[in-house]
Formats: sequence, C-alpha cells, structure tokens
Amino acid sequence: MELLRQLDLTDLVRRALAEDVGQGDITTAATVPAGRHGRARITVKEPDGIIFCGGLMIEQVFAQAGARPVINSLVAEGRRLHQGVVAADIAGNLAGLLGGERVALNFAQLMSGIATITHRYVEAIKGTHAKIIDTRKTHPGLRAIEKYAVRCGGGMNHRFGLDSGVLIKDNHIAAAGGVRAALEGAQRIAPHTFRIQIECETLAQVEEAVKCGAGAVLLDNMPLDDLRRAREITGSAVLLEASGGVTLETVGAIAETGVDLISVGALTHSARAVDLSMRIQTN
Repeated sequence: MELLRQLDLTDLVRRALAEDVGQGDITTAATVPAGRHGRARITVKEPDGIIFCGGLMIEQVFAQAGARPVINSLVAEGRRLHQGVVAADIAGNLAGLLGGERVALNFAQLMSGIATITHRYVEAIKGTHAKIIDTRKTHPGLRAIEKYAVRCGGGMNHRFGLDSGVLIKDNHIAAAGGVRAALEGAQRIAPHTFRIQIECETLAQVEEAVKCGAGAVLLDNMPLDDLRRAREITGSAVLLEASGGVTLETVGAIAETGVDLISVGALTHSARAVDLSMRIQTN
C-alpha cells in the first residue's frame, strides 16, 4: 500500500465520484434521514476466492463521499480471500456510505481482478527464474492503481511511462532505418542509468542487437525453440523478455525456455473485475 500512499489519488477519486454522483444522490436524499449512521460490510462473492487489492481506494472514496468513515476492519493488500470473507467493515454517515458505494466497489473490484489474475500467472511459473511483468496497456488515467495491483498480485512493473526507460519497438526500428541505427541513436542520448532494450522479431535481429550493445531484448511472438536459441545467443549478460500471445496455458512453457521476464498485457487490459458486494446495517 505504501506505493499508493506516495501518490496523490485525491483527484482520481474526486473525478470518479463526480461522474457517479453528479449534483447529488437523489435516491439516498429521498430515503435516508439526514445524520443517520450505519455500517457497511464489503464481502467476497467469487466462488474461487480473490487476491484483495484496493483498500486505500475504499478509504479515500468514503472519506470524499462524506461518510466520515471509521474503519473497523480492512484486510491487507495482496491477501488471498475466500468466498464469504468480509474484506472491509466500515462505519460512518449512511448517506456517504451509500453515495460512495459504487465507486468504492468499482475500484476494488478492478484492482482485485488484476491482482487475482496476476497471482495466477505468477503461480503458473513457480519454480523457474522468470518473472511476470505488466505493460503500458492500461486504462487511461488508471495506470498507477493498475500497476500497483499487479505488484499486489506478485508481479513486477515494466516502464511506467515513456520517460522511464528506453524500449525500441518495431516502429522505432523502421523509422530509424534498422536495428543498428536505432541502437546507436539511443546510445547517444539515453542516460547511463538506463538499460537500452530493443524488440526483436527474428533471431537474426537478436544477433545484431547483441553485437550493437543492447542491454535487453524483447522477443516478440517467438516460438519456444527460438526463445531457447535466443538465450544461447545472448548468454546471461543480456536481459531477455518474452512477449506476445502469452496465456495461462502457455506461460509455464515460455518460462522454462530460460527467459528472464514475461510481459502480459492481459493483466491490465483484459482483467475481469471480481465480484464484491456491500451490505448496509443501520444503527
């Protein structure tokens, strides 16, 4: 949770509440007496359980919604929860709890969904030295919380943005005029603290990239035999990342080829929101 605490999530939550509440919660205003207090319990409904993530967002949402929340219990981020377990127990102003319900659940369901699928990928490669990493295929405006959720699920983060690393993709290679030209251009301007990574679609490109001083190679949609051969070409000094078409069914075999990293865009762009429910008790 410390990663999220370092970020200012106030505006993200404010915009999410403004989108949902608009000028006011008409239904709650019509049915809930002013000043009424209550208690909300958020419960896991997934039959197979979840990896919980998003507790800090729940706190922020209810605080901004005017619930003046008192957290009776909130499970730790990254904890595995079974169906029926109470993930959060929060007391506060009833109108604020009801007004923030949907936004709080939306955040927690999305983040827990990402953490849960990430955990499955991590478990699928256990026993190998490879690591599961995310990509920049995140929902606009939600990258910080989605990459945080990947960490909660046991995965690792790739670049946060274009300014946090050098990754020469196929279009960069085409624009520069080839692998050598692209790498030489990056080597001229990249800070010495940056590892220069380049995407390769063929083993010939891998050989050229190594000769030109690439520190890391992204192996794009290569068959297993080519992944193994790429490891032989580069040796252990070059970081190898496998990417493209990775699924839970294939990730184990990919990890066994000797690659260091396996990037999975589906962790964030295709994660299914988990099923959480909130029930209110009135005082």
